[in-house]
Amino acid sequence: MKRNIIPNLSKAILLFVFSGIYFPALAQEQHSVHSIHLNFSDMNTWFGLLELPFLFICMYYAFKTATSLKGGVFGKAMSLMAWGFLVMGVGHLHMQIEHFMGINIFKQLFGETAGSIIWFIALITTWLLSGMGFYSIYNTSKKS
Repeated sequence: MKRNIIPNLSKAILLFVFSGIYFPALAQEQHSVHSIHLNFSDMNTWFGLLELPFLFICMYYAFKTATSLKGGVFGKAMSLMAWGFLVMGVGHLHMQIEHFMGINIFKQLFGETAGSIIWFIALITTWLLSGMGFYSIYNTSKKS
């Protein structure tokens, strides 16, 4: 039985449009406080604004896929990859906050050294979780 994916696509498009409207408005609203400068003719600004909605949509479908596989080797592997994407999404959100607002959350919460170490651990965690998921799929497919 096939499901209609149009409602899910509509939600994704609404999320994309909302993020494209809300984040620049928020950044402009905070301009006087954090001296934010958004140059909308610069492609880095657009890529920074566009990466988050797409990343969060991918995370949503990664968890949805892991859930629909209901365990097993592929379900567990997809779950590992989804958690890796979640850590990556938080890291990318952190990078965009630092880029647009000049706030390094990790360093403000944990200090200069510990903030850098936590950032490194998050980076390694993303790679390890994703790598473990792919390795599990690879091992299973190699046995077939």
